[in-house]
Amino acid sequence: MLSSLRTVAARAVIPTRLAVASRSLSYTPRVLSDDHHGHAPVIHVGTGAKAGEVATDENQSTGLERFQIAGQNAGVDVFNMEGLHMTRQGTLKNPIIVPSFSELRQIGCTGFPVDSHDTIWLAASTKRENSRCPECGNVYKLQMVQLDDFVTPQEHQHQH
Repeated sequence: MLSSLRTVAARAVIPTRLAVASRSLSYTPRVLSDDHHGHAPVIHVGTGAKAGEVATDENQSTGLERFQIAGQNAGVDVFNMEGLHMTRQGTLKNPIIVPSFSELRQIGCTGFPVDSHDTIWLAASTKRENSRCPECGNVYKLQMVQLDDFVTPQEHQHQH
């Protein structure tokens, strides 16, 4: 009896058609290369492959990928992917200092000694005094650094 009511109820439902907009809206701001508010960013583009050759990463990479490959060829880790060397546990009075170019950064804590617990991600901010891991209690403090701290005076002269 109950199953027959379900089939009757299912047949009674009228399928509806979703209305589709005839044109889509875009919320992306319009940016022109000749914007009057400043210079357009420099886009680093490779030379491309010669006729009859297969392109290599050096030939076809652009933007950040090209920057990373150039750094690898020079022996520099441009994104500083090496982890922090933990020689002690961070405390409220003596936190582990984490250098950052931005005011907000994700920090992955694996405990002290290293790998004593699974990675716990913390959202560190310069607006807070410190960030503390809920598992091991390690305390981290974000410290803002400038690009000039990593560029030698000779390299800085060539950038202008």
